[in-house]
Amino acid sequence: MSIKPIALALLAALALPATVRAQQTETFYRLELGGGLGMNLGVNDLKRQVGLSASGIARFPLNHRMAVKTLVGYGTVKGSTTGQKAFLPANPNATGDERLQYSVSAGVVDVNALYELHFLPYGYERGYQGYKRLVPYLQLGLGVVYATESKAVTAAVPLGVGLKYKAAPRLNLGLDFLMHFTMSDKIDGLDAPLGISSSMFRNKDHYATLQFTLTYDLRPKCPTCNRDLR
Repeated sequence: MSIKPIALALLAALALPATVRAQQTETFYRLELGGGLGMNLGVNDLKRQVGLSASGIARFPLNHRMAVKTLVGYGTVKGSTTGQKAFLPANPNATGDERLQYSVSAGVVDVNALYELHFLPYGYERGYQGYKRLVPYLQLGLGVVYATESKAVTAAVPLGVGLKYKAAPRLNLGLDFLMHFTMSDKIDGLDAPLGISSSMFRNKDHYATLQFTLTYDLRPKCPTCNRDLR
């Protein structure tokens, strides 16, 4: 009996489990839950000061390149007219040199629905699909904002970028930046302090958030239901 066929059969038997493991290692998860912590910076009528920002995150991956995300956040809006170069009159309807003396340290609560587009396919195992553990992404969505200082509720358009890293098969780290373009000039508690009318996003209060995020993967997709996840 020839030894060569037996040796080839043994090599094939040893290589097969490794190949199967490589193909089955990357499990696709349909839900990520976690949170973020960072800073909030208002873009409004006041001299800007950095506040804290925190959020709860629920991400629903559609595939390795796209995801839908729900984000509920809270941030601190801080600022004052002290030391501000721009002149804000105490009464915008009257002439005079008296400056407005005003400061705020309040909160802003937002609820957002966002669409994420990855520049590269995101995954833990590279495999034949070419997944990357470190992936940048774009994000855009719609939100609702509540300002605690003025009790104002307004719509907003959050737009931003991010970077996420799969530290473990089910653990995701990220750096997330969002610019919240609101349709209200009352986020900081001041409404048109210069007496200039506004429209759409013009002369409105906006704010930016920068957060470090941590999410955990849940709800693995059935590996035999649909293998085309590219």
